[in-house]
Amino acid sequence: MKKIVMTPMLKRYLLKFALRITIFIIALGFYIHDKQLMTRLFIETKWYGINFVRILWFIFMTLMLVHIFPNNRLSMALRKSREQEYTPVPEYQELRLLQYVQRMNVGAWIVLLVWISFNAIFGILYLAGILEVSDLLMLTVFFFLCDYICILLFCPFQTGIMKNKCCVNCRIYDWGHFMMFTPMVFIRNFFSWSLFFTSIVVLVHWELVYAKHPERFWEGSNKQLQCAHCQDKTCQLKKLLAGKL
Repeated sequence: MKKIVMTPMLKRYLLKFALRITIFIIALGFYIHDKQLMTRLFIETKWYGINFVRILWFIFMTLMLVHIFPNNRLSMALRKSREQEYTPVPEYQELRLLQYVQRMNVGAWIVLLVWISFNAIFGILYLAGILEVSDLLMLTVFFFLCDYICILLFCPFQTGIMKNKCCVNCRIYDWGHFMMFTPMVFIRNFFSWSLFFTSIVVLVHWELVYAKHPERFWEGSNKQLQCAHCQDKTCQLKKLLAGKL
């Protein structure tokens, strides 16, 4: 078994994962202690000032804006959409690129249908009065944590549907915020809808770049996505758990 190499990116991701776990625990404690207060802080506009729920909203919005304008501190999984991160593979086969795009698009549609169907259950329960605003907010925080579980430990979409080998090669990597904030679409409120519709902007931005420049997203046409050139190595824990390291 190979030793895990603690790259700067992996260290950064582990720190962010720890922060997300902390946020989830705080939110869960808040949720258990007083669900009604959690709801009021989120939906009532008269509750101005700094509070945990509003801080969460600010963190979420900031993260999405960073994804629209990615910087060099972010993973290649996200930065691959930028022109400056594209290093062409000499004489790559365009037919194979087209086949890759078609296969990934089919997988992406399946993921989308599965995710919408899954969240429709919570939407129906909310509209039926069984779930409350605080329940959907807590679900969103849980998805916020799951985002990094998928990156670092195990991703059911990667394993079961997309079949991509790592996050750097993930076709739907920047769908995370859309998935995270899907529960927010059911709550008629500025804070919920601002999160959801901003996540749609992030998603559309990613999809437009992918549609226009698919060669940036495939290791067969972009050297930067090949294992030999990878500087992130964020897949190591996932491979270790799967017995592939």
